[in-house]
Amino acid sequence: MPFITARDGTQLFWREWGRGAPMLFLNSLGFGTQMWDYQMTAFAERGFRCIGLDRRGHGRSDQPARGYDHDTLADDVAALIEALDLDRVTLVTHSLAGGEAVRYLTRHGDARIARMVLLAPMTPMLLRTGDNPEGLPRSAFEEVWAQWQRDYPKWVAEATAPFFVPETSAAMMRSVVALLQISIPVALACSRAMAEEDFRTEMRRIRVPTLIVHGDRDRSAPIEVTGRPSAALVPGCRFLVYEGAPHGLMYTHMERLHADILAFMGD
Repeated sequence: MPFITARDGTQLFWREWGRGAPMLFLNSLGFGTQMWDYQMTAFAERGFRCIGLDRRGHGRSDQPARGYDHDTLADDVAALIEALDLDRVTLVTHSLAGGEAVRYLTRHGDARIARMVLLAPMTPMLLRTGDNPEGLPRSAFEEVWAQWQRDYPKWVAEATAPFFVPETSAAMMRSVVALLQISIPVALACSRAMAEEDFRTEMRRIRVPTLIVHGDRDRSAPIEVTGRPSAALVPGCRFLVYEGAPHGLMYTHMERLHADILAFMGD
């Protein structure tokens, strides 16, 4: 069956493609597993079992009224890994999902995880505080949340072009935007949890090989706020900066990204 049951009874949709060593893809805020179609196709053809999970409130999973904190989201990931009895997993994440993966490792351990790939992560800490001066002011988040509550489609339309590069086709941009599968309450709950979390201590405890890939033209997750500080915290991390790459680098820098992930997994 394409559903597993979380600890609180929430039904979570999952799918897979290919056979071989498992790769588990965790999605951006607002997206279901289809956001990874290009990656799942490419890696399945290279002999991997590619698995996707719709986060609670996203895609075809249930939309409960609670459970959008990182502890619960990490528990949902653990429920899938345990239900499928996965071992030597390569975790591949984008944006919000980076925090899910970090919390999974510190909450459930790394016995089943071989390595981790963080693409444009929102870690380690987004909010500006006295000991995190590079963070973003709370007012910036509150302004976005207010826009979502007034006119979410307008915000998406305005944020679409910066997610890609000028060379990206209009058809590709429309196709990706059409994959958004989330309600406003869930989007707000996940974004607030993401903005208010501090992963700095946890990231120092990561012991699995980790690759971080970030674009230097990322407007959603500025590299100086997220990518570079994350790479500085994870012991032995491999950090790749893509010049000119935006937040949606899995679409705009696809071939390069696939090659870099394959090289990382081959080491």
